[in-house]
Amino acid sequence: MQIIHKYFPDLSEKQIKQFTALQELYEHWNSQINVISRRTISELYLHHVLHSLSIAKVIAFEKGTKILDIGTGGGFPGIPLAMLFPQADFLLVDSIGKKIKVVDEVISAIGLSNVRTMHERSEKINEKFDFVVSRAVTNMTDFKKWVKGKFNKKHSNKLKNGILYLKGGDLSEELRGISHTKYDISDFFTEDFFETKKVIYIGY
Repeated sequence: MQIIHKYFPDLSEKQIKQFTALQELYEHWNSQINVISRRTISELYLHHVLHSLSIAKVIAFEKGTKILDIGTGGGFPGIPLAMLFPQADFLLVDSIGKKIKVVDEVISAIGLSNVRTMHERSEKINEKFDFVVSRAVTNMTDFKKWVKGKFNKKHSNKLKNGILYLKGGDLSEELRGISHTKYDISDFFTEDFFETKKVIYIGY
């Protein structure tokens, strides 16, 4: 939890309680339904929570912003972002029902009221959003097909509506021909884990 406080020192008491509760909750649920790699559960705050929050170093979502998290898995990046931005609205989607079950339990336990979940394939979601977030669920060409037609035309944030995608490694081939902005997470967080990790932004 200290690592979250290091980079986000202005958390409210409620947010501190919510973030602090995550380790025990995920250890409990992960022992029953594997949603986080067993070898990284001890590094939950570094590998999963802080990684998710790197998006918050690129954009601070305004009140009423609608965000879709595709392939949320255990709730990343959606749950940490929803905790940090309680005035924004999140829909967390995964095609695997047991993962959504864990997400629902975590949301309920920490009292998140700005999050909905759906056990569904992203192509079947019939709503409009300001931003779509995700953490390396597929290559960008396919991902862009999944989110086609899902963006609101009205922009209410400092960045235009679009994709905010967490991914690591050499992305030059994957992103060839796709207009994007690349943010090095190592510019925000100094830990070695983030050395090759990026936030990819594609505006719509």
